[in-house]
Amino acid sequence: MTQLSPAQNPPADGAPTPGGTAAAPTPAAAKPASDSSSKALYGGKSSRRVTVRDIAAAKERGEKWPMLTAYDAMTASVFDEAGIPVLLVGDSMGNCHLGYESTVPVTMDEITILSAAVVRGTRRALIVADLPFGAFQESPVQALRNATRLVKEAGVGAVKLEGGERSAHQVELLVSSGIPVMAHVGLTPQSVNAYGGYPVQGRGEEAAQQLLRDAKAVQDAGAFSVVLEAVPAELAAEVTRSLHIPTVGIGAGIGCDAQVLVWTDMAGLTSGHVPRFVKRYANLREVLGGAAKDFAEEVVGGTFPAKEHSFR
Repeated sequence: MTQLSPAQNPPADGAPTPGGTAAAPTPAAAKPASDSSSKALYGGKSSRRVTVRDIAAAKERGEKWPMLTAYDAMTASVFDEAGIPVLLVGDSMGNCHLGYESTVPVTMDEITILSAAVVRGTRRALIVADLPFGAFQESPVQALRNATRLVKEAGVGAVKLEGGERSAHQVELLVSSGIPVMAHVGLTPQSVNAYGGYPVQGRGEEAAQQLLRDAKAVQDAGAFSVVLEAVPAELAAEVTRSLHIPTVGIGAGIGCDAQVLVWTDMAGLTSGHVPRFVKRYANLREVLGGAAKDFAEEVVGGTFPAKEHSFR
């Protein structure tokens, strides 16, 4: 990010000007702080949809911001009301919503239906939808056809696709056609069969240089941001400093511009093993399980429905 030189920076209220006199405070001098607060991605006052221009402005301000996944209207409405500025309709739905073992089986029909639901459930958040495996790898034209479907049928504001240099032509065509693109490098889960699992990416000098090339390639192709997944924290911070577009970390350390988690992991709904980078902020699996047991016991015991739950 380009830094202003001291000569370019306006003097603070009451600070000496280059001529030696104090600059008098003015309403205009106080305005930027107010504007910055109102334009914040998280906690801002605007009720309109967040756009990719807002994302770029946040990078310029040095503002960090949160992103969560969402797959249905009700959950999306909760996150939207909580002020989450960007929601990802991720192909992670395969693992945590549709019962698949990986993201690979997810189809365009599934992504489109769930993306439309998330859009309907929100008012402010920028909705980004994944292009699933097999929906963009064939050619840039295939990517454009499927991305166009998500924009027209589901109403999303942007799409996400995996891959760095190998996907740069797809990114370029989508952006030149008017579709904002969030890129995704590092660990790309759609390549699970090629990886043989979900290994950390970018370890070692050669791998680190390739990851940096991948990030710069999608930036040069026009992506408005790039997800860095399962990348050593120091490398992710270096990539973030090297780019003028925001980085979104997931298992990539604190140095990224933004952070994303799969919501079922974040809220403690996922059972069994979760990745090391996940922090559980609640235990919804326990809460929901307890509610279901309470309901069942009242039904079996004949205490539900009570009079107040019945009609006359």
